[in-house]
Amino acid sequence: MRHYVKWFFVVLLISSLTSFIEKDRPVTGLSIGEYAPDFFISDDDSDELDAVHRKLSSLRGNCVLVNFWASYDAPSRIRNIEMSRALNQKDAQHEVEFVSVSFDEYASIFRETVRKDGIVGAGCFVDTAGEKSGIFRKYGLKGGLTNYLLDENGMIIAKNISVAELSSYLNKRHV
Repeated sequence: MRHYVKWFFVVLLISSLTSFIEKDRPVTGLSIGEYAPDFFISDDDSDELDAVHRKLSSLRGNCVLVNFWASYDAPSRIRNIEMSRALNQKDAQHEVEFVSVSFDEYASIFRETVRKDGIVGAGCFVDTAGEKSGIFRKYGLKGGLTNYLLDENGMIIAKNISVAELSSYLNKRHV
């Protein structure tokens, strides 16, 4: 019995130290109140006439949700699906511009994932440089993929926002 009690305290000590370390770990990425770095991205279509290009600063004047995700990261992929569906509803279409950037290293995987997930719209892009991309570095995404809600001036007003939080935010703006 004493042996089990010792192990219990060892496990308790380790878990409390682990939670203490987690609290002190710096938060990665940009913070609320900062301006989102500008970037230019285009889709991976080989036909330049049909290619869609997007410069983040071109969306100034609109509320923008920038979502960073990858097919290999389940939570970010699920969040991308939820956001895409929520923002493609008729009443939300004109309130928020949606820019979805995948960091999949292969465009074919990106296209198949978008097809399977039913993502629609011209705001879905892939940066095949993956974690080595300039966008990934500019946004400090070392610790994981997230999303940023930007105001009309490009300032980050929310980070890692859920569909419910986005809906709540939009309702507050109309009051």
